[in-house]
Amino acid sequence: MPLDLSPLWISLKTSLLATFITFFLGIAAAYWMLGYRGKGKSLIEGIFIAPLILPPTVVGFLLLLFFGKNGPVGKLMESFDFTIVFTWYGAAIAATVVSFPLMYKTALGAFEQIDGNLLRVARTLGATEATIFWRISLPLALPGIVAATMLAFARALGEFGATLMLAGNIPGQTQTIPMAIYFAVEAGAMNEAWFWAIAIMVISLSGIIAVNFWQELREKGRGEGSGEQGAG
Repeated sequence: MPLDLSPLWISLKTSLLATFITFFLGIAAAYWMLGYRGKGKSLIEGIFIAPLILPPTVVGFLLLLFFGKNGPVGKLMESFDFTIVFTWYGAAIAATVVSFPLMYKTALGAFEQIDGNLLRVARTLGATEATIFWRISLPLALPGIVAATMLAFARALGEFGATLMLAGNIPGQTQTIPMAIYFAVEAGAMNEAWFWAIAIMVISLSGIIAVNFWQELREKGRGEGSGEQGAG
């Protein structure tokens, strides 16, 4: 077991922050695209899922151009004596960008599975769009959204290429678990590489198992509730 556990804490910190951001952005983008009928829908969709299909190094390069000292955001940040590049904030931004498509696409699929008749009836009865979202759409899409959140977290936790480009590999500051594995193998420290590989697998699988268990309990509870109503 390595003495320095900073890759674990950095990975958890960046992936949790990235998941928190993508949770809200992904749901908002998915619900907006669900009802969007304007021009350029295919282009917008392509931009949203681009980080999923582009090589991570390309994503990292684009982020570096955007947040670097000569980039639009980088120049703005520099005026406040703040930088994104080679900090854990950069790692969190990279993780957010690459995990967003999974959150967005899975949440969109969950919203699309909702029976449109329910929404039309609600509108006929005078429900506002906000009420429809909070009282109908969101509860019905919740299992899919929870699954999307877990996928986004797992993707953020395993992010390597874009993070390396934007945040670098600085031990104790930006070195995440995937980087620790890569550079441990490169240095021939196989025991350390095994430790981190097992650690990231345990974290990811634990999250997936927890989500599946929650969904099974939820379905079981709904089944028992329906049975009691039928018996009544």
